[in-house]
Amino acid sequence: MTQPMTTSGKQKPLWRRMGGWGLIIALLAIVLAEALARGGMLLSIERFYGDLWYRLAGQRAAVEHVVLIKLDEATLAEYPDEPLIFWGPRFAKVSAVLREAGASVIAFDMLFSTSPEQWLAKLGGLKASAARDFDQAFRQELASGKVLLAGMQTPEETLLPAPDYLVALPDFDAVRFVGAADLQPDSDGTLRNFSPIPPVDRNKDDLRLLSLPFLMAVHASQQSTDGEQWQFAGRSIRAEDRITLAYAGPPGSVPSLSLRELLKPDALSNPKIQALRGKVVVIGASYGGMNDAHLTPYGRGLFDAPLMLGAEIQAQTVDALLSGRFIDELPAVWRLSLAVLLVLPAAMLWWRKRPVAGLAILLFPLFVAALAGYIGFAYKLQVPVAHLQLTAGLAYAGIYGWRFTHGERERDRLRGIFSRYLEPQVVEALLGSDQLPQLGGEQLEMTVLFTDIRNFTTISEQLTPQEVVEMLNSYFGRACAVLAEEGACIDKFIGDAIMAEFGVPLKTLDHARRALAAAIRLKQVAEDFRQWMHERFPERNLPEFAIGIGVHTGYAVVGNIGTAQRMEYTAIGDSVNLASRLEGMTKIVGCVILASRDTLESAGAGFSLGRASTVTVKGRAQPVDVWEILGLEASEKNA
Repeated sequence: MTQPMTTSGKQKPLWRRMGGWGLIIALLAIVLAEALARGGMLLSIERFYGDLWYRLAGQRAAVEHVVLIKLDEATLAEYPDEPLIFWGPRFAKVSAVLREAGASVIAFDMLFSTSPEQWLAKLGGLKASAARDFDQAFRQELASGKVLLAGMQTPEETLLPAPDYLVALPDFDAVRFVGAADLQPDSDGTLRNFSPIPPVDRNKDDLRLLSLPFLMAVHASQQSTDGEQWQFAGRSIRAEDRITLAYAGPPGSVPSLSLRELLKPDALSNPKIQALRGKVVVIGASYGGMNDAHLTPYGRGLFDAPLMLGAEIQAQTVDALLSGRFIDELPAVWRLSLAVLLVLPAAMLWWRKRPVAGLAILLFPLFVAALAGYIGFAYKLQVPVAHLQLTAGLAYAGIYGWRFTHGERERDRLRGIFSRYLEPQVVEALLGSDQLPQLGGEQLEMTVLFTDIRNFTTISEQLTPQEVVEMLNSYFGRACAVLAEEGACIDKFIGDAIMAEFGVPLKTLDHARRALAAAIRLKQVAEDFRQWMHERFPERNLPEFAIGIGVHTGYAVVGNIGTAQRMEYTAIGDSVNLASRLEGMTKIVGCVILASRDTLESAGAGFSLGRASTVTVKGRAQPVDVWEILGLEASEKNA
């Protein structure tokens, strides 16, 4: 068989053949998704994924640096008739036990907005005088420098502990020993972040309070409360930073004790209390109705968990700082690189695939983005899953949108071209495949069939022009129906001849077999049409209607051939010429169908052969082996 030569059609540039427009659209999708992400449009979805990772991960780490002391209902039940305002002596005892046990920092996550001294002073007399001694033990604990108190610093006001507690602090330094206990939820009420200093208007108040958990961590790491920058586990944190909360686990992850355990006479002999040496201790309320339970990532969605105590949130924050457990945002260069790696290969496939297949391909980057998000979370990286998924979605929509708008015009053009050569269903199959032809010309293997009417000149001389046209239209209609059924591309009519190709533009591997089957059926069509001629033109003494068919398989250039004003889709080349020559030689050989060796070898077995000949055709130096095709073998007819 003749080997392919370099195509005469102009090839598209490499970037076009690889889906260049698809790549451009994908890059635009990356830019658009980046802009939307920076504009905060994806924040709620990113939060959803972040919460999901927490719920899937469960317990992420053991809390090692902090212990929670709960003022719970069991503790209150021990002293049913005493209001908390008069618990100063008990808090003093708790603080003293913790100091003796070796706790590094003691923090009360409670706002002591008034004191017994303030409250009893309203009564006057001896009660007011006695009140000054009532809380002396607690004030002494405050003076130790080990105890931190809670304040509140909102945009509207700053709430501090009672003045008699403030004056008891070392050097009366509220900034060093009072932390803002304000929790800073996101817009959906979930606590995911905190700031070293609550984000309030500094112009309203000169007092700058560190957040309570940050103040605890500063004291535990023996750093100064002054300044604008602190170091934790090699990480530099500035006052204006907004830090993602790195929870160690769901509610209950922080080791805890009931406050009543520290009020027992033998508290220091308790192994659990002895284990508090070197720990940061957070004392907070946990009894019912205290309204200090908050929504965290662990308490949302299908895996609902109990709300987390405010004191436990403070404790988990302290432990994360001291442990160096941070969740960092993925750097922009990594984020963009990941987007490129995910989307560009998919874009090259989308440019070639149908939408349904493209949708299946889309699932892969969506899944990989989610997987990258969870793996990143495990390695303390905040991967923007929604950002990556949106990038893939925009690229998918953009590419297929482009194809359906701009590409549809090209499909309409192709439909108009090939409807002249192919059956409508074949045209639609071609357009729906991934085998769209290169109209500029490409060299392909095909099988070419030529057929014409014998003695046409003699017949036409004995008929009127109208009758000649009637005869040709009737015969061509029957012949073309057979050719179309076998998948032929009907190239052109040349007078009384028909030129057809098999295997183009819709590529098939069995084009030679289809061509021979079509030739055999055309032979039967001619025999049937002979009877039509007798009935239509009786007593005209016309020659018997007969045809000749030549079939050859080889390479030819196929594409739009012609000028800018007049073009047609056709095949040219030596293979076309040889098929035409073989059709002409059927008269010499004395047969109806003549096929080359190349066609028979490509078609395979199943055909009944007649005479074999070696012929020399014009334009070829080497002789050509040809065979007469009689029909299908009996086994093929019954199949």
